[in-house]
Amino acid sequence: MPELPEVETTRRGIEPHLEGRLIKDLIVRQPKLRWPVPEALKGLVLGNRISSVSRRGKYLLLNLPNGAVMVHLGMSGSLYLVPADQPAGYHDHIDLILNSGMALRLTDPRRFGSVLWQPLGEAHELLSRLGPEPLSDDFTVDYLRQCCSGRKQAIKQFIMNSQVVVGVGNIYANEALFKAGIHPKRAAGNISLLRLSRLVDEIRTVLAKAIEQGGTTLKDFVGGDGQPGYFKQQLNVYGRGGESCHVCKSTLKEIRLGQRSTVYCPECQH
Repeated sequence: MPELPEVETTRRGIEPHLEGRLIKDLIVRQPKLRWPVPEALKGLVLGNRISSVSRRGKYLLLNLPNGAVMVHLGMSGSLYLVPADQPAGYHDHIDLILNSGMALRLTDPRRFGSVLWQPLGEAHELLSRLGPEPLSDDFTVDYLRQCCSGRKQAIKQFIMNSQVVVGVGNIYANEALFKAGIHPKRAAGNISLLRLSRLVDEIRTVLAKAIEQGGTTLKDFVGGDGQPGYFKQQLNVYGRGGESCHVCKSTLKEIRLGQRSTVYCPECQH
């Protein structure tokens, strides 16, 4: 599933091609995505100009004068800029036709993505309960300490909760906890302020580095410019269970937490 760096990479890739462009048409070939595409969506977007493309968590927002088109890539979705007359493939479900002669095309083989509408001045219910952005000033050690207080849940599952902080998916939770030296099963409420401070720093660092390098290439993901990400080359633990730790050479352990693969170093993480 594309995580925050992949979604941000896509946002940066498509925004220069969308900003200021007029929407001439909306073609919905398959409305049955994770949630049905709103029947009124075409009437809401037609003839409007895209002012910007923003991101909230893993949602991309195409901002219009009367609201925003909310796009989630799901597990296998991708957005491409293609000529508007380019024939659609079997998994090409939605085209947003622009006055530039190009189309923003959503391709989603598994159809777990979504295209929804957020009226101007309102927060869609899917966005209203999200926690702070991890790269924003709102995500601080004091905030995280307050959230963790008294919590017995494993810290890895805790930081992957989008109501605590958005966009820390499985890959980057594994990586940040390794860099912070924290065992993924440690109870969130049993971590010192100093170690939480380091965890906040490492979450910021690992996400920022991944964004700089275009996200992580895993199976279906490519950025909005059609180019894959390159952060996978720098992964310390994710996907490396049974291999040697880059730091201490111990064998990395792989377990399941919340039905997600979790890899850690038994010597470096406590």
